[in-house]
Amino acid sequence: MSQFAKLLSRVLLSAVIATLALASQFAAALEEGDKAPDFLLQASDGKTYSLSQFLGVRPMVIAFFPKAFTGG
Repeated sequence: MSQFAKLLSRVLLSAVIATLALASQFAAALEEGDKAPDFLLQASDGKTYSLSQFLGVRPMVIAFFPKAFTGG
């Protein structure tokens, strides 16, 4: 096996292990049916909103598109 193939296999294995470790942490943080913790997000209109602003007032959907259709 070439040095490049060995290095690539080590990197891929490390990435898989890291992904599994992170996924298990996030999965343990919230379970289905848990209430979402309060948080702040900056919206596309430049204003900052919190979950607690809308709690009990109206349903809320959060859509996250990292760098979608942007030059960033």
